[in-house]
Amino acid sequence: MTHAMLKGSNIPLEATTVRAVLRWTPGQGVPDVDASALLLGPDGRVRSDEDFVFYNQPRHPSGTVWRLGKKQGAEGLTDTIQTELTGVEAAVGQILLVASADGVPFDRVRDLRITLYDASAAEGEPLAHFDIKPETGAETALICGELYRRGDGWKFRALGEGYSDGLKGLATDFGISVDESEAAAQEPPAAQAPEVSQPLPPEQPTTVVPQQPSYGYPQQPPPTQPAYGYPQPAGTGAAAGYGYPPPATAPGPAPEVRLPPQGPQFIGR
Repeated sequence: MTHAMLKGSNIPLEATTVRAVLRWTPGQGVPDVDASALLLGPDGRVRSDEDFVFYNQPRHPSGTVWRLGKKQGAEGLTDTIQTELTGVEAAVGQILLVASADGVPFDRVRDLRITLYDASAAEGEPLAHFDIKPETGAETALICGELYRRGDGWKFRALGEGYSDGLKGLATDFGISVDESEAAAQEPPAAQAPEVSQPLPPEQPTTVVPQQPSYGYPQQPPPTQPAYGYPQPAGTGAAAGYGYPPPATAPGPAPEVRLPPQGPQFIGR
């Protein structure tokens, strides 16, 4: 027979090993949920950080409490904590079963339920289930229930108590020392505003004004030296300017010089 539990109610456990399955319905905008466990001593606090079983430390050193991990089932996603009650150290009086939503409030988590099974019965009927309803909806971590000693046996109590400062706040409240630098490193980076590129102004067309050649002469590139009083540079291929000798060329064979025939000399009157 499966017990449908209400907040604050409890049931005795006869099973020696209990599997606590946390289940929720995924969907758009629904955060991922993680299951974890804290083993508490007589003073209601952990004895050391090793008493915190979670995604970065999935198994207790004693080997009696461990995280089985997440699965996709027909009814939704699950994350599971399993406890071998008969092997739990005598100094541990309570085991808190916790759900956290990575900083997202639980009012966005649908159909959150914790179900207890006898782990020795593979296909057995659930021992109990508890539908968890956050009190304010702003909680980012919840104590779903607790396994606790009563005499020589164990019991389970449905709780549903929430924390608005997440798993870090809950763990700190029970004696876990949280390294601030590690906590900051595990937090997702803040979203940055996308860089907006300013549009470039439209390119203005360039108007090319052709240079008119000088009247009667071909167009020449501007001289590298002042033209006045200086010869034009040799080897440019340009025609010589007006009033200037042509560029010097390599000397060739001297031309034959012939004097005109001598005739009578005329003297003007």
